Amino acid sequence: MTPSRSSGRTVFDKAVYDAVIVGGGHNGLVAAAYLARAGRSVLVLERLGHTGGAAVSSRPFTGMDARLSRYSYLVSLLPSKLVRDLDLRFSVRRRTVSSYTPTARGGRPGGLLVGGGDARTRESFARLTGSDREYDSWRAFYETTGRVAGKVFPTLTEPLPTREELRTRIDDDAAWRMLFEEPLGQAVERHFADDLVRGVVLTDGLIGTFADAHDPSLAQNRCFLYHVIGGGTGDWDVPVGGMGALTEALAGSARAAGAEIATGHEVLRIDTDGTGPAEVVFRTATGEGRVAGGTVLVNASPRALAELLGETLDPAAPEGAQLKVNMLLRRLPRLRDKAVDPREAFGGTFHIAEGYTELGRAYAEAAAGELPSVPPSEIYCHSLTDPTILGPELVEQGYQTLTLFGLHAPARLFRKDNQQAREVLLTATLAQLDAHLDEPITDCLAFDADGRPCIEAKTPLDLERELRLPGGHIFHRDLSWPYAAGDAADAGRWGVETAHRNVLLCGAGAVRGGGVSGVPGHNAAMAVLER
Repeated sequence: MTPSRSSGRTVFDKAVYDAVIVGGGHNGLVAAAYLARAGRSVLVLERLGHTGGAAVSSRPFTGMDARLSRYSYLVSLLPSKLVRDLDLRFSVRRRTVSSYTPTARGGRPGGLLVGGGDARTRESFARLTGSDREYDSWRAFYETTGRVAGKVFPTLTEPLPTREELRTRIDDDAAWRMLFEEPLGQAVERHFADDLVRGVVLTDGLIGTFADAHDPSLAQNRCFLYHVIGGGTGDWDVPVGGMGALTEALAGSARAAGAEIATGHEVLRIDTDGTGPAEVVFRTATGEGRVAGGTVLVNASPRALAELLGETLDPAAPEGAQLKVNMLLRRLPRLRDKAVDPREAFGGTFHIAEGYTELGRAYAEAAAGELPSVPPSEIYCHSLTDPTILGPELVEQGYQTLTLFGLHAPARLFRKDNQQAREVLLTATLAQLDAHLDEPITDCLAFDADGRPCIEAKTPLDLERELRLPGGHIFHRDLSWPYAAGDAADAGRWGVETAHRNVLLCGAGAVRGGGVSGVPGHNAAMAVLER
């Protein structure tokens, strides 16, 4: 159902809903669909003119029929349980190549290809390193993370375990110590000798996380854990139809079950005494209004939740640390490494300047307040796996998309002059890519209907402005361990509870949040239904 308008004011079906959900991103839509299917009255209030939050598809280039996953772009943490429970018409496709990392040794171009079968991957490791040792270590290392993934991933949609309960479930002291207790850099250095191989492993601990391999906070470990447990395998898959296909399916599921979704409604305040229904104050283009909910589920950051409740903000604000670049190409570029087909190299994750030493240097430079001189990044081509995101004419003409994610680009580096810093970092990042190409990437760019090159870059400050991600942090704050960090009673049964009994956090900043998972939305809905 859709709210109606009367005399310039929003008219909802009810004055008091069982649940009012603040924010129509994918987690809020998951919660709405579960609750509505359980017979609860549900209202979703979304600030923007559309649902989806960061999980959307859009056409950023004028006149070009290319629907890009503009912000979030791959799927790993979404449990298949959610797709089944909510009858979603949504699917993903597996990439045939996991990654390709170009390098030049002895003056000759080469690289590491992971994928295409065990024999081919082993051969690539041997060609790079001169023996089978690194590949054997690789297999052993990821067999360990795979066993942990199989134990941890199912717990994400269960009541929050304690630390000891999760450790008992994993039942592997060495794996627990490696992933949960010692800095990730120790395990990387212990298992691998080659600098490039070490870097490829470490990158999964740095996506959207500004940390060193040996950071004592273990933020890199938490990030790494979430990147290797998805689906119980750690595979990162391509959403068919783009990321927007997921949120469109979720919105459809919620509406079909009876949930009301009101876009263009910016929530300003939540008033609650913790007992009766909470009041939600919102603003539209025509004025302000109020609506009440037996429970209010907030699909926003913990910082935004504190603001809505009028609470004191933590002075340590979250800080994003990435450069996101979207491109549309007339063709894929040629590689200097002739042993690899560009369709394979860009079909998986194409690592750039992500050797272990390079990652450490880039972190040190950024921590000192300077843009990395050799910025690390990784690229993949959605359209190679899923050409449906391109119009038929573009497919016929050989057009492709590229998505680039740059590391170690904290928001602090852009606060003085966001536009200039963005341009400097983008130029340096593309130069690192060009170092492994037989032609400049700019020679392959398409041009939009206005004659402009089809490339856009987003800094943390851009994401903060466009999506209200605090500090541009893609996880809303540093990722949490997937267990109750302190007293289980304080953490809450589902990891979504707040100090107010009738207010829950269902966004990425909840315990076990982060990424496109729907897990916080599911868990918040379960917390409501258990009551």
